[in-house]
Order: sequence, then structure tokens, then C-alpha cells
Amino acid sequence: MASEVHVKIGIIGGSGLDDPDILEGRTERYVDTPYGKPSDALILGKIKNVECVLLARHGRQHTIMPSNINYQANIWALKDAGCTHVLATTACGSMREEIQPGDIVIIDQFIDRTTKRAQTLYDGQVENHPGVCHIPMAEPFCNRTRDVLVEVARSLGIKYHERGTMLTIEGPRFSSRAETLMFRQWGADVINMTTVPEVVLAKEAGLCYASIAMATDYDCWKEHEEAVCVDNVMKMMKENANKASSILLTAIPLISQMDWAETKKAAQLMAQSSVMLPK
Repeated sequence: MASEVHVKIGIIGGSGLDDPDILEGRTERYVDTPYGKPSDALILGKIKNVECVLLARHGRQHTIMPSNINYQANIWALKDAGCTHVLATTACGSMREEIQPGDIVIIDQFIDRTTKRAQTLYDGQVENHPGVCHIPMAEPFCNRTRDVLVEVARSLGIKYHERGTMLTIEGPRFSSRAETLMFRQWGADVINMTTVPEVVLAKEAGLCYASIAMATDYDCWKEHEEAVCVDNVMKMMKENANKASSILLTAIPLISQMDWAETKKAAQLMAQSSVMLPK
């Protein structure tokens, strides 16, 4: 069924996963938001005739560390550009033997260990965003969008895990071994530095957000394995970035063909009803 909602896909590219060549007919747009500038220019273009907006999370030169990313501006800019969905990509460490480097995880939950980040668009900075937003986070990610990503990974023969709990640390340092062992006991499946607050802000904005996480290493919990380091992470990303691109190129046309009217209505209603306005 043709969608009553005009689908436009925001793509947030993580480390090694922000190649603009996946877009046809690219143009760049530098924008400002009530929260300041996003990480880089918005790259506008199409994937198989579907309008898309690509944003490099760390900047195209990878100059912005995780704590300094302007997550509020990034999400605001994508929504303001007309995006209905956000497909995020992220590198991550594996906390589980069965999630091997190179595997894709379509995460469905998170644990937040960040400490320095603005986690709401309702922080008193923006005139038309009064009040306080208590957004529910029982289901942080859009399950319909996740289902498409899972089905596409399966159809492409990519090794994937259809759910997983992402633990987001503040960074930019990697974890100590003691921390990693504790996170495993908590039930974390993968670990990164960027899912929170990105997913939270996307939900506040009423966007359908899903994440393609690529395991690059076993962090430092696994005996007889080299502990995580930048060189090994980037080597794994170069070898495997095509997996995320393949999923995006196949999933985006499928998403555009679906009817999102009810999903978008429910997401927007949840976002609106979560705001407590001043008396």
C-alpha cells in the first residue's frame, strides 16, 4: 500500500559508516538550529528514488568526540529537513561470545552510562518547546523499522542478531576490564558511545528511529583476545562497512513502500502527550 506519509529517511553515519557515495544527486546544506549547528552539513540526495538526508555524526573529518556531539541539533536538523525516519549506524564492541566482530546487531534496548549530555529537546532553550518532556523509553526503537532491517539483513545473507541491548558509555576512553565485566553482568550485549541520547531525542521528536550496530571487537573482557584499540576498530570498519551500506540500500526503498500513517500518528501522539506544560 502506498504510504499516506511522505517518507524521507535521515541517515546518521557513525565511525567509518558515513560514506556519501550511497546517495544519488547529492547536494549539501549547512543549517543552524535553536541548539546550534549540527555535526556537519546535511547531504541531501536519493537512494533508489527515496529522498534521504545523510549526516556524519562525528563530522566528516571525525573531529567531534562523542561527548561533544550536538545531538539536539542533529535530531532537530533532520526533523526540520522533513525526515520521518532516522536510520543510525554505529560501531560497537561485543559483550557476548556469539556476537562476533563483523556481525550486525539490530539493537532494541539500551543502558545509559553517560553523564554529560543534554537528553531532551524541552530544556527551556526553545520558545515553542515549553514544558518538561517525560518521554517513555520502554520501547526506545521503532519496531516496525527494526523489522525491516532484520528482514533485509536476513535476505542479504549478512550475519545479524535481531535484538540486543546497547550500553552507551561517556567516552572517549574505552572501558576498564572491571567495567566491562560488570556491564556483561548487567545484561549488555554491545557497547558504544553514541546511542544515548540520540535515540531519546529522536523519540521526543516523533521520529521512527532504528540503529544498525556493527561489532568491531570484543572490547576487553575476553581472555586471549587483543583488547580494543582504534587501529583494530577502523580496520574492521573498512572491511565491513559495505554490510551497513547494503542494508541501507535495500531497506530504504522497502520502508518507502510501507504505510506509516498509523505509526507516525502514534509516535507523535506519544511525544506530545509526554510534555507537561507549565501551569
